[in-house]
Order: sequence, then C-alpha cells, then structure tokens
Amino acid sequence: MDLIKAEKLSKDYVNEDIVTNVLRGVSFKIEKGEFVAIMGPSGSGKSTLMHMLGFLDRPTSGSYHFEGKDTTEFDDNYLAKLRNEKIGFVFQSFNLLPRTTVLDNVKLPLFYSIHRNEDKMAKDALESVGLSHRLNYFTNQISGGEKQRVAIARALVTDPAVIFADEPTGNLDSKSGNTIMSILQRLNNEGHTIILVTHEQDTANHAKRIIKLKDGEIISDEKVKDRVFAKDQSSLIK
Repeated sequence: MDLIKAEKLSKDYVNEDIVTNVLRGVSFKIEKGEFVAIMGPSGSGKSTLMHMLGFLDRPTSGSYHFEGKDTTEFDDNYLAKLRNEKIGFVFQSFNLLPRTTVLDNVKLPLFYSIHRNEDKMAKDALESVGLSHRLNYFTNQISGGEKQRVAIARALVTDPAVIFADEPTGNLDSKSGNTIMSILQRLNNEGHTIILVTHEQDTANHAKRIIKLKDGEIISDEKVKDRVFAKDQSSLIK
C-alpha cells in the first residue's frame, strides 16, 4: 500500500483579485520506506507541497490519500492529531525552544500524545543521533549541527510514519551538513520514510529518488543514479 498518493493536487493563493497558481495538478505516489527528495528552485512550489503532505495546509483541488485514507474528509482536529503522531518535521532554522534543555525540546511532541514514558523515549531518540552527552544542555549552549540533530531526535520521538526534512543542511557548514545527511540515510536504512525538500542537487543526491518541480509542475520523477553516501561524523562534532 502506498503511504502517500497525490492525484492532481493544486494550490492557489488569492490576494484581492489576483490568483496565484503555486501548484498545478501534481500526481505521484510514495511507498513506505522510501527516501524521496522534492527538488526545485525558489518559487517552484516544493515548500507548499510539503506543507500539504504534512497536513499544515490543504489543497485547493485534487486528492491526497495518506495510508490509504482520503485526507479531504479529515477535520482540523484529526489533521492536528495526524501531524503529532504520524509526521516528523525537521526545518532549516531548527525551531527549537530557547532557554530549554535538549531533553525537554525532544519531549515536546510527547506532551500532546498518549505516550507516558516520555523521558526514556526522548533519551532513546537523542542516543540515535549521538547526543546522549547533551541531554541537560540548553539549546543556546550547543552548535548548529547539534541543534539540527536535536531537531531530528524531536521528529523521531513519536515514531512517525514519515519524516519531512525541509532544507535541513541550509544553515550548517559542510561537515555538520554531511553528518545530518548521514543520519537521515541511516534512519531510512532502518525503515523510516524520509521526504527531503531542497533546492540543491548535491543534497538531493543523498536520496534514492528525486521529484523535480518547476513553476508548480512536476518536470521529472526519477531514481538517483549516482547516489551520494554521507559519512557519519557525529562523534567528531561537538
């Protein structure tokens, strides 16, 4: 069964009498366990598409099936529940709470879920990204690369069906960025579905498949021929 099935998804934004077509009837499927990059220049519609796939926005037209169910029938409360339990987000700007410990940042999604063993789940997620030694540090005491690894741990902590990574290396130096891509590749090898949003070809080549957008339309959807494998240097980056 397809994890994600999009059929003729379109998104229009209306400002007074001006209608802007951001997405124009895109269709594709993503199976459980895939590592897909959604790639395109600024203004191509890739972030809008990610927002719809991650239940942050609704399409103007078309259909979106998630785990075999038509999401157009879901109300806002159920979409919020899905976002919390089924979706993990990793953003370019980290989106961590300041003056809050690493552990408490990772525990945040669990406050809204039925999980009770919050400390253990958060510690396990941090261990998976090599940050067990930073549990009680505040987020303003760690490096950019470590902040992004905290963000990945936070995205992982509810064991979501899919992790969306929106330009996850955009604010990082090359060494830290390489470590982030290595972690995402390892998580995919362990069975996690990863959807990477990027405008950079080098970053997209870490995925197994690339969907390219231009002017709101899919111009190609192909497997990566010369895939880049990142080397995990998280033990070296403090």
